Amino acid sequence: MNLLKPAVRVGGKFQNPVPTEMSALTMMPRLLVAAIAARAEESVPKIPLGPFVTDPAAFAVPSATGLRITWLGHSSLLVEIDGTNLLIDPVFSERASMVQWAGPKRFFPPPLRIEDLPRIDAVLLSHDHYDHLDAPAMPLLVERTTEFICSLGVDEHLRRWGVPPSKIRAMNWMDSITLPSGLKITALPARHFSGRSLRRFRTLWSSFVLQGSKHRVYFGADSGPWPGFRRIGEEFGPFDLAMVEVGAWNKLWGAIHLGPENAAFAFRDLQARVSMPIHWGLFNLALHAWFQPAEQITQLALARNKPLFMPVPGVPTDVTGFNQNSLWWRRYMTAK
Repeated sequence: MNLLKPAVRVGGKFQNPVPTEMSALTMMPRLLVAAIAARAEESVPKIPLGPFVTDPAAFAVPSATGLRITWLGHSSLLVEIDGTNLLIDPVFSERASMVQWAGPKRFFPPPLRIEDLPRIDAVLLSHDHYDHLDAPAMPLLVERTTEFICSLGVDEHLRRWGVPPSKIRAMNWMDSITLPSGLKITALPARHFSGRSLRRFRTLWSSFVLQGSKHRVYFGADSGPWPGFRRIGEEFGPFDLAMVEVGAWNKLWGAIHLGPENAAFAFRDLQARVSMPIHWGLFNLALHAWFQPAEQITQLALARNKPLFMPVPGVPTDVTGFNQNSLWWRRYMTAK
């Protein structure tokens, strides 16, 4: 079975690379029971996180290793790879929501302001969920970046929000784009879904491979477990760094989100030399404690003797190839 192939639409809706149950109606009663049972868990920090502040002067000095990551929380990252600067799934708003007076609220403010960003070669957008695609930020980024690279259909959002069409390139799975800097970006399948409000599957969701002159990086965005991770590792790996989601998970939606255990398997299948857990620590999007994914993936990595890359939010950090787990969240844990 060819798992790595372009996405197709059926009835106007994009399809997952493998069959995936997505019936909200059948899941809702179980979600309500689980929410009641887990309501005492520390899903929101009891101690204020941060402040985390990025020093913009750090970007004036090139990365010592050629690969430097500034984690802005959740899945928002500034990636400096072999001389190219990518801003991935940036969210600067207070809430990951269709409105700013309700919905999941940030645990800490953005460490880096839009006006303090270094030169950005491209803004890379995986899909259109609110915790990955920040509508108010997009027009503000137009003057900060050369272009926007996104999954198919996300370009329609960008144009509606005022991003010039000349600055937008949309990708299907298996499409590749080479930037003027020489960095090659390839869009690959992920097992997830898309949609803002009630319109689902009308836009595509993707993961990405970044191939520079010296480094290879995988950005998994959002995905549930699937055999495609192994195929990606075989065809595009090994990776100097793989970024895979660990948070906002639950067994009830295990088909579309990994969680720590499945993330550990994904890192293995991707042939990741160093693993970076993402999609955690910023928004309350699930029933687990806010720090639980970080604690669990740390223990799993220790048991397997695998290096993790978990920097302090907002701190530009060179990827060395060794274990770089700051354990920053433990300063703010009250439930142990």
